Amino acid sequence: MNILLIIVAIIAVILLFTGGFVESLNFLLWVGIVLLVIAVIVWLVRMLTGSRRV
Repeated sequence: MNILLIIVAIIAVILLFTGGFVESLNFLLWVGIVLLVIAVIVWLVRMLTGSRRV
């Protein structure tokens, strides 16, 4: 019975960490997509207005 309890506890901890990593990676993925869209918009505005300043 103790071995089963230890196995269940280990699986629970692994799932807890995996769930946390997936949530953080999902958040970072959305942040990256938003930053990419902002960068594309800024690039398009600079190309259309002809501004070459950095």
